[in-house]
Amino acid sequence: MSDFKQIFPLGQKNDAYAEYFVGQSYLALLTLEGVPTFNVTFEPGCRNNWHIHQGGGQILLCTAGTGWYQEEGKPAQILNPGDVVNIPAGVNHWHGATKDSWFAHVAMSVPVEGSTTEWGGPLTDEEYNMLG
Repeated sequence: MSDFKQIFPLGQKNDAYAEYFVGQSYLALLTLEGVPTFNVTFEPGCRNNWHIHQGGGQILLCTAGTGWYQEEGKPAQILNPGDVVNIPAGVNHWHGATKDSWFAHVAMSVPVEGSTTEWGGPLTDEEYNMLG
């Protein structure tokens, strides 16, 4: 991690959501009034499970390292600092680091009353290892 530089704090180990991640991630709350906003940092190979944001979507602002984003039924796309991903409500997806890079993004939930996140199963190691 010594060569991994990011502009937001690393935060604490993401124990609260560890069951929904493969590998180690870190979470830092960022203050943005009325919009749940977090800096999420993934160690190399770490990714979250498939999930759907019901009610409101999510916006990812990629800030450091190299990662992946994939919507169900579509090919995975590489993410680099400066990339923005707008995830509409109801879209099944996952995101995380590449095998050999740390990755960080700011995750902003679209604030809609009653919004929830529906967590599914993990992307398998076999599926993940097939990515570039």
